[in-house]
Amino acid sequence: MLSARYAHTATLLPSGKVLVTGGYNGGYNGYNTLSSCELYDPSLNTWITVASMSPARRDHTATLLPSGKVLVTGGYNMSNTLSSCELYDPSLNTWITVANMSSRRGDHTATLLPSGKVLVTGGYNGSNTPSTCELYDPSFSM
Repeated sequence: MLSARYAHTATLLPSGKVLVTGGYNGGYNGYNTLSSCELYDPSLNTWITVASMSPARRDHTATLLPSGKVLVTGGYNMSNTLSSCELYDPSLNTWITVANMSSRRGDHTATLLPSGKVLVTGGYNGSNTPSTCELYDPSFSM
């Protein structure tokens, strides 16, 4: 990779490339949280920098949607737990802000359902572990 990172995501895109998002490259204080993203092309064995997320995030999720876009949800930014969500469009190399989750979450899961919706569950919100779940419907943000 071009940047050292951990607590990031790696998502296989329909093109065969891999989108790597966020994470951090510092100590446990989270002050080196990354917004940067990279794309790995296995056919050329190369890495390129692509558009950055807003905000920086770590311990988030990244889910490939049937449209080929990638939904990124929650995570942590420095010491804050996030409720924000973004969509990456690989055909345009852009991030699109979508509606926030109703709860802040990091270290959660996001599961693509057969309907194309994404079920977001659990995690940590900065003070406790929520038992709530949320449903993201991509038809409302395309």
